[in-house]
Order: sequence, then structure tokens, then C-alpha cells
Amino acid sequence: MGGRALVQWEQNRRNAPEGVEADLYAGGSAPRDLAGIGFYQLPYMPSMAAVSDEHLEIIPRMPDLRVLQLVSAGYEHVLPYLPDGVTLCNGRGLHDASTAEHALGLILAAQRDLPRWALDQREHRWAAVPQRSLADQRVVIVGYGSIGRAIEARLLPFETEVVRVASRPRPDEGVHGVAELDGLLPGADVVVLVTPLTESTRGLFGASRFALLRDDALVVNVGRGALLDTDALLAQKGRVRAALDVTDPEPLPPGHPLWDAPGVYITPHVGGGSAAFHPRARAFVDAQLARWAAGEPLANVVREG
Repeated sequence: MGGRALVQWEQNRRNAPEGVEADLYAGGSAPRDLAGIGFYQLPYMPSMAAVSDEHLEIIPRMPDLRVLQLVSAGYEHVLPYLPDGVTLCNGRGLHDASTAEHALGLILAAQRDLPRWALDQREHRWAAVPQRSLADQRVVIVGYGSIGRAIEARLLPFETEVVRVASRPRPDEGVHGVAELDGLLPGADVVVLVTPLTESTRGLFGASRFALLRDDALVVNVGRGALLDTDALLAQKGRVRAALDVTDPEPLPPGHPLWDAPGVYITPHVGGGSAAFHPRARAFVDAQLARWAAGEPLANVVREG
């Protein structure tokens, strides 16, 4: 197998296997002639909100497309554009380290009040107060897949107790099903949301689940903004804290009340795109192109064409 490929990075164009003619496309004006393109790697942007419609709208102009390759783990945004007969592959595993590091950073920043100290330094104010800890805290990870496992691996050295939750229970792995979540929340100090966004997980964390948390608990969202009900979070008025790398809406518009909500710490959907991600993503696309050219099974298939 072979043909034309459209890829984002020069390394992948340069390393294209024999029989594959690779062109670069990182956004902006797409090549005029898209006939013959059988493999399209959707350009990766630091924020899902920055994925331009133009990246998706050129898909129907590729009559010979057979593989749509993402380097993001989430894929719900491309499904409306995916033609029949096209295999969809995602970037599962590429963001594990980056997202897990960011989740841990958000937890530590919130528990040790690092935003407060940054502001105090700017104002030359020395005002020590007692701090929360991460040690001995019970952390519930909602979405115990590859990123959830990576988060757990980074939490355990901090002497935490980790509770695993996935869409379905996996008793042999000590994983609870999401149907058990309400019974787990009253004992949680920290809840980390990292589950994919689907119709069943949209609004997963709303008013009823906030109400189950103890005062001063922390909810961390590094999955998708719509997993968490923004209005329900605002209604907490600081009773439950939050550290969010993703928001709903996203990007968060100027003047939105979430910016100034008490107990809320926000980063602009940067968790997955650290320096660790890009070399891994380029290497993965190289390997995927080689598999495609050789007619071998592709990795990370989420929908067969």
C-alpha cells in the first residue's frame, strides 16, 4: 500500500517510507490538489479549541482518503466530518506523561496555594499561612485509562490513596464503575476528571455530585470542559475548589465569571502539549506511516473504515 499523505511535521515528510509521497500541512491554505491523499494527519494545536474548521472541512475534498490520523486522544470533534470507509486512529498514549504531569502540577498548585504566593511575591508581601497537603489525601481518578494510570503513578510517591473509576467496573484491577461514583465522592479529598467526552459523560460532574463532596475538596479537570457543569461549579462559591485545564465554554471568554470564581485555578488547555509530547507524536506518525505503507495493522484504531 502507498500513496499520498498529508502530515504536519517536516520529520514525517522527510521520513516517509518508500511508496509514500508526503506533503506538509500545518494549517492555513491546504494544497489545491487533494486527490490521491490516502493518509491525513490532522494538524495538532495546543488547545482543542484552536483546531480550525478548515483542518476538518478539507476532509470531504479527499476522495481517496483511507486513514484519518489524530495525535490527540480525544476524537469526538472529528466524527461529524468522518466519511464512511475511512479508518480513524487517535493519539492514545502520546499525551499520558504530559497530561499526568499537568494534573499533578494543578493538584500541587491548589493544595499548596501556589497562585497566592505568586501574587504575594509580585506585591512584595510576606504572609505565611498554614497549608494543605497532598500526603494522606484520597484522590478519585474518574477515567482510569492510560492517562489515569500515568496520573496514579505520579500520585503514589506523594503518599496518597488513589481510587480508580472507569465507565465499567474492572474488579480484577481494583477499578470501580462510574455507577459507584456517588458512593465514593463523600470520602474524596481530590477528584480528577480525565474521562473522554461522550454523550454519557457530558455534564458528568454537576450539582448533585458537587453536593456529595466535603467542604474544601478539590476537583481537577484535565479531560474535556463539558465533563463539568460550569454553572454548578460557580454555585459552589468556593465551598469546593477547582483546578481546570479545560473549561466550558472554551476558550473562556473575557469577562466570564469563571475567571474570578473563588477557589478556581485555570490554565488554558495546555496539559497535553508539553515538550515531551512532540517528539513522541512525530515518532508515532513515522511508525504509523510505515505500517500503512506496508499494509500492516494500524495502531490506535478507534473506528474501522
